[in-house]
Amino acid sequence: MEIAILGTGAVGRALAGAFTRAGHHVVVGTRDPATTREREGFPADLELATYADAAAGADVAVNATNGDGSLPAVAAASPGLAGKVLLDTSNPLDFSHGFPPTLTVKDTDSLAEQLQRAHPDVRVVKALNTCANEVMVDPGRIGDGDTTVFVAGDDADARAVARGLLEELGWRDVVEFDDLSAARGLEMWLPLWLRLMGKFGRAEFNLKIVR
Repeated sequence: MEIAILGTGAVGRALAGAFTRAGHHVVVGTRDPATTREREGFPADLELATYADAAAGADVAVNATNGDGSLPAVAAASPGLAGKVLLDTSNPLDFSHGFPPTLTVKDTDSLAEQLQRAHPDVRVVKALNTCANEVMVDPGRIGDGDTTVFVAGDDADARAVARGLLEELGWRDVVEFDDLSAARGLEMWLPLWLRLMGKFGRAEFNLKIVR
């Protein structure tokens, strides 16, 4: 499968590496590939392109940008996203007043829904926003892999694509919501997640839904 990762931060790099190891061809989208390539520490083996070019050649795209950058990045990629699945891992965190952050959107809306409204021809699925990038790509590193990840989206076929990709990463317990509005709750988990990270002193933890 051809996968475009929108975003060059820690989440984007982790997912690009994981999906490459799973046998997919991955292109990482960025505003300026030349500038990104010159950045100290950026992996030399990751293929870079503009957001638009990365999306145009993809079967599936992953939004791995931060909350502030998500709407502009997806807008830049949108000519190549029509009809495609967009796996949204972002969170609408606002650090403008320091730590802990607030949310730029909550309760009655979500960043995922904003992306869907802005691009109605894209099939947005929310997933992987509730855990750290290390756990996203290697769920077996905690709890023997027996923790929970979530999928939310309006399109059943798009959710199935997302679930398949998560299972390739090693996720076994996938809780699926059949409407994108469930992303509101998934995004609102982040303030507590950040508090827990501060208390534990590390990001390697996750939710487990016991039922």
